[in-house]
Amino acid sequence: MTDTSHTPIAPRRRGRIRLLLGAACAAVLAVTGTVTATNAYAEADRTVSSSTTGTHNGYYFSFWKDSGNASMTLRADGRYSSSWDRSTNNWVGGKGWATGNRRTVSYSGTYNPGNNNTYLALYGWTRNPLIEYYVVENFGSYNPSSGATRMGTVTTDGGTYDILRSQRVNAPSIDGTQTFYQYWSVRQQKRSSGTITTANHFDAWARAGLNLGTNHSYQIMATEGYQSQGSSDITVREGSGGGNPTTPPTTGNPGTGNCTATISAGEQWGDRFNLNVAVSGTNNWVVSLGLNGGQSIQNSWNASVSGTSGTVTARPNGSGNNFGITIMANGNWTWPTISCRTS
Repeated sequence: MTDTSHTPIAPRRRGRIRLLLGAACAAVLAVTGTVTATNAYAEADRTVSSSTTGTHNGYYFSFWKDSGNASMTLRADGRYSSSWDRSTNNWVGGKGWATGNRRTVSYSGTYNPGNNNTYLALYGWTRNPLIEYYVVENFGSYNPSSGATRMGTVTTDGGTYDILRSQRVNAPSIDGTQTFYQYWSVRQQKRSSGTITTANHFDAWARAGLNLGTNHSYQIMATEGYQSQGSSDITVREGSGGGNPTTPPTTGNPGTGNCTATISAGEQWGDRFNLNVAVSGTNNWVVSLGLNGGQSIQNSWNASVSGTSGTVTARPNGSGNNFGITIMANGNWTWPTISCRTS
């Protein structure tokens, strides 16, 4: 859709203004209301490449660009992936919630900024007063704390953040052209996965005299790029944890015959993780996996897997002796027990 409510302006400083331009334009498109995130998979993956907002698999999303080749694919639950190239002037997008609050946010995935002007940030707005805020977790060639007024630091979630304030005068906002403040927490130790205790940032800003408004608009885990190229694959969820699966013994005891199964780690997101299983000693095997409380199998490959919770079994399907599974953690990140027998 075409946003005719304002005309992008040339930024006065590199980087910090760029996220504002894309995000503020996306904000003009925002809808109000509360969306509760759920572990839903009813909606298929959906790719958007023009300015739009909405909900997908229980999460609010926002996507905006002014030109060029940028796109965002909405995936299961709070996951989205994005890519953009240098034909894009400015874009921003992500998944989260239609109404921001003091929630704890967990996110994980991959973010590839290169030596480019791009951010990965928890981003939102309030009204009464009108405030635009960022908790910047990672960035490329431009540090968004450059040029803003330093107001202190806050240490939370395993790192230290610089607290800053800047002002936009007669600039685009969720309420049209306005003059408003921006509040920033910029993480000194960059990361692309972790937990953000939003209340700790809100409280630290208040101690520094930076008071948010009483009416919250949306809050998303956003990727942004300005005259750059890059990609991201990010999953966001509400609640702490989700970054550190724990590992019991990874080799299964043989049953009958010479059969051994070994687990190794695969990819990991904010709500689930992959495990790889290698079977040796026989081509005719049955592997049993004992899932832990709350866990379930979301996906599997290169084997015939029976069951989705409790004890599940895997048998060869002609794809060799190496297979994989995706486990929905539901807050339990312990790897399953494993055993192997010949069939």
